Amino acid sequence: MNNFEGHSDSFFKAIHIRADDNIALRKLATTTGIPLARLKYYNKANVIPTGRDLELICATTGIQHVELKLKMGTFDRELAQLLRRHANKISQIIDNESEDQPAKPSTPPLVFETQFGKLYQGDCLNLMRNLASDSIDMVFADPPFNLNKLYPSKIDDNLKTEQYLLWCEEWAGECVRLLKPGGSFFVWNLPKWNTYMAQFLNTRLTFKHWITADIKYRLPIKGRLYPSHYSLLYYCKGERASEFHPDRLPMEICPHCMGDLKDYGGYKNKMNPLGINLSDVWQDIPPVRHAKYKKRNGANELSIKLLDRIIEMASDEGDIVFDPFGGAGTTYAVAELKKRKWVGVEIGPVDDIVNRFNNISADAAYLIKIRAALNGLFSEETMEKRLRLGLWTPDTVRQANLKQSQGAVQLPVFNVP
Repeated sequence: MNNFEGHSDSFFKAIHIRADDNIALRKLATTTGIPLARLKYYNKANVIPTGRDLELICATTGIQHVELKLKMGTFDRELAQLLRRHANKISQIIDNESEDQPAKPSTPPLVFETQFGKLYQGDCLNLMRNLASDSIDMVFADPPFNLNKLYPSKIDDNLKTEQYLLWCEEWAGECVRLLKPGGSFFVWNLPKWNTYMAQFLNTRLTFKHWITADIKYRLPIKGRLYPSHYSLLYYCKGERASEFHPDRLPMEICPHCMGDLKDYGGYKNKMNPLGINLSDVWQDIPPVRHAKYKKRNGANELSIKLLDRIIEMASDEGDIVFDPFGGAGTTYAVAELKKRKWVGVEIGPVDDIVNRFNNISADAAYLIKIRAALNGLFSEETMEKRLRLGLWTPDTVRQANLKQSQGAVQLPVFNVP
């Protein structure tokens, strides 16, 4: 990651006060009547004051509201309109101050190749800047979450907020450039970070879905709701995605009595035998925590089920899938098994990814098991058990309705637990 100036202290810098100048800070708090703790909050969180606090800050320091927003990097539609109105003058100032573009970096070395894919080792930005525009069908990105974790690559995972977001916008901007028109872009991250990523991507791509994956990933934190889900942003390049064919899910049933876990009421006859429509809340994605299933030590990794669902939904055989953060290689393994071409890069060690491909039969067996449970309302085994127990199926409900419409007197009765 590049070294950027963090946005911490941007509020105090805007009003020409050093964050460590306690005398000046206390004087400002006394003069404005704004509690010192609240002034420090504005600075730490990079939140622009509002209401009476904003009026007092502007009156005391002499800074104008627009200038404060510009210096803090807080952009809203009002400020955007002002910038558009004076775009010619502003662009001239920026062009005069801009430095020469840095030389194009060299492509990271190709370290592994399969029937369908290529894996490079190095900085993802260096690779992407050497890839052709409009060349990728689908991008899936699972960047570091900036949680101060120790990765095998030894990257700095404890950046200031502004540093992290600038880096995210840099690699995301390259991903957007690489996407073909109609290509799909998925970003997996914590909800906190994806609120910023959505703001960035909304001006470059077409929003399709904010998908919530219900996975508990840490212990409860005092003063917060229990964080129990990840965010998956789904965008496409252009008006619509070239490929969109989501799987259908089996109906939820009790594993013991085979009965319905949800009441579908009078809609049973309209149930699609291929399964339930996929929603934007995914509650069936398992975390990969057990050592038996993990492909690398000391770091989280994604479920094959997650990548299977995404790749199946947004690509076809022969399409090119790109993941700029190799990690455990889940994206690459699933793409390979689903006969997608893939391009990958990992800044740290790649041994775990290579070993995964050397033993890919285990992933293949698990993927077959996952696929067998999809695109059907019931499995064959479940269907047989429900019929034996006198429980409804779409066919039996339709037959009953048909007999009723033909004037049959006696209708079959189906048990609904």
